Amino acid sequence: MQCRPGCGACCIAPSISSPIPGMPHGKPAGERCIHLSVDYLCALFGAPGRPPVCSQFQAEPSVCGSNREEAISLLGWLEQATA
Repeated sequence: MQCRPGCGACCIAPSISSPIPGMPHGKPAGERCIHLSVDYLCALFGAPGRPPVCSQFQAEPSVCGSNREEAISLLGWLEQATA
């Protein structure tokens, strides 16, 4: 599965515990990453400062569902289930 352009659910729903440029303590679940554009695109995509956890994320129907709302819901559920 390819990432859906303009989704950004993976930049909002999960927590990120590793440092992100401009977010030295990562980000809590449900908080928008400061590098997520108004078009829901990652401004760090392909950049060397992009955290490994972000680069290693693979879009899959089981976590991304069939639309952005499902992705936020599924990723949020996984975040709570694994906290």
